[in-house]
Amino acid sequence: MNLQFISDSTGETTGVYIPIKEWNELKSKFKEIDQVEIDIPGWHKEIVRQRLADYKNNPEQALDFDTAMDDIERSL
Repeated sequence: MNLQFISDSTGETTGVYIPIKEWNELKSKFKEIDQVEIDIPGWHKEIVRQRLADYKNNPEQALDFDTAMDDIERSL
């Protein structure tokens, strides 16, 4: 896929450009991809905001993915 990433003046990636031919191929494979709006419940957004705030306040308590998966597998 020939994607082009769009960045702002600070170099932060803010979007992705997908050529129309490839977009149409994706739409034919995944009918729901053209869905315009996804409703995320407010309570879910609040949980994510709280988790981000917790991380910003205590980043040393965060686990990387591999460590978290290892912990989960050990507890099974």
